[in-house]
Amino acid sequence: MSDLTVGFKRISCPDCEGSGELRIESENINEHFEVEKQTVITECPRCLGLGFLPPGSQ
Repeated sequence: MSDLTVGFKRISCPDCEGSGELRIESENINEHFEVEKQTVITECPRCLGLGFLPPGSQ
């Protein structure tokens, strides 16, 4: 590496723990008054689904 090359260390995203996904547990009551449980999986908004924090976003 030269003096002009900038390297960075990948830091695992603390919100999704490096998976790039967030899992949200949800409970709903249906028309028969039964509890339905489901897991919603979505892209982590902090790391944009990368699993690590982009440089300068800490």
